[in-house]
Amino acid sequence: MRALSVIPTYNEAGSLPTLLEQLTAIDDCGALIVDDASPDGTGAIADEWAATLPGRVFVLHRTGPRGLGRAYIDGLTRALEMDAPIIGQMDADLSHDPKYLPDLIAALDAADLAIGSRYLHGVSVVNWPLRRIALSSFANRYIRTVTGLRVRDCTSGFRVWRRETLAGVMRSAGLMDGQSTRISAGYAFLTEMLFYAAADDARIAERPIVFVERREGTSKLNGGVLAESLFTPIRLALTRGRVSEGKGYRQDRR
Repeated sequence: MRALSVIPTYNEAGSLPTLLEQLTAIDDCGALIVDDASPDGTGAIADEWAATLPGRVFVLHRTGPRGLGRAYIDGLTRALEMDAPIIGQMDADLSHDPKYLPDLIAALDAADLAIGSRYLHGVSVVNWPLRRIALSSFANRYIRTVTGLRVRDCTSGFRVWRRETLAGVMRSAGLMDGQSTRISAGYAFLTEMLFYAAADDARIAERPIVFVERREGTSKLNGGVLAESLFTPIRLALTRGRVSEGKGYRQDRR
């Protein structure tokens, strides 16, 4: 298995089988499902797939406080204990199409982190209302202004990392070896990890994707998540300073 995608889940029983079918159809790609005790049986579905495809599908059952950031911390930590040289991140709701994975993986030939970007060719999203597009576009401009990041899609959750780069970023963020630091519990975790990658002078590439709004379930966005996303860039800039990616940034529009 060359690439292992970490996929947090909470009530994704309707979409997970389709996602796993598409993802495991790609050679050398596997999945680590990180389930937050979903009451709809998502964890049991993941276990069935893991039993059917051992060595390709793995499951981590979490307990305690939920949150995307917390799930990713546990999932990425577990992934680093495994053998895959490439570790990915993606959503379970079919908004991230696995067909883009080979292109993202190929980008790592000249990069340390590759991001599936919605904003390289205008706005590449399907089934978003205008207010959601405006909010997402503003969020990315805001993050770039406050932190100094140059990435067009700072909030994309569709990413692939070189294993050694991810391990270094996790150390920088204080998430390895029992270290303790403040880290975002929600979607702001994505911005935070990107910030640490840029600060570590990682080579960051973006590749275009078309993002499709979830087809199953409901969005996990809420007021607390949005507030955290607003204040996290300020906290990073105040405590770590702005970053300058310089030659480490690659914008691939192919």
